[in-house]
Amino acid sequence: MKRKRKGLRIAVLSVACLLTAVLGGFYVYTLDYYHADADALGLLSSDPLITQEDGNITLIRAAPISDMHVGLIFYPGGKVEASAYLPLLKQLSQKGITCVLLKMPFNLAVFDVNAADRVYTRFPEIQSWYLAGHSLGGAMASSYAGAHTDQLKGLILLGAYPLNDAAVATLAVYGSEDQGLDRAKLESAEEKVEISGGNHAYFGNYGEQKGDGTATITREAQQAQAVDAIITFIQTTNVEP
Repeated sequence: MKRKRKGLRIAVLSVACLLTAVLGGFYVYTLDYYHADADALGLLSSDPLITQEDGNITLIRAAPISDMHVGLIFYPGGKVEASAYLPLLKQLSQKGITCVLLKMPFNLAVFDVNAADRVYTRFPEIQSWYLAGHSLGGAMASSYAGAHTDQLKGLILLGAYPLNDAAVATLAVYGSEDQGLDRAKLESAEEKVEISGGNHAYFGNYGEQKGDGTATITREAQQAQAVDAIITFIQTTNVEP
């Protein structure tokens, strides 16, 4: 009996040690992420139309104030600081789109796929919602859209591909120099726009990304082309059935 109890204690201790090691390793993994650059962070303090509603939501109001009543919810890329996408979303706001940028747990959208659920009721003035995401954020946005087609006018994927055949209009925008994107999986997207010379990282302001291709255009040029593609997509899909 004593030997059994001792064996049980050893087994429990072993499991506890393994769990501690796994959790510790994951914590260290999450500390290594891509940080927003100074241009992106500067918008938080300098732009009056960008406000942090709480610790997890950053609102970028349409400027000039628009009567479009269109909102875009954005899921950041994996291990990328959410604020890195403020320059891109600011450009969309200048076209009349109210943007809601969501911060994800551990900078990984996989831990909060349904984050969009907490947005709709907070902004009742928005009549048409679009969901967008970059990289892993795009994949998780696609997963969410598949189960919430009645709440969305469209899905926008930046450097990402659809995970399902969701019955919602889908735009995929990607750079020709993106080395990590499986283009064969883009076929289910209704609209596809390739940015010549663009890469994976330049949709956000967080520097270069490991394993990415080398862009032959500037970050600003890639984002401007992405904004044009998104606005065209919204204009063609935001119509009454």
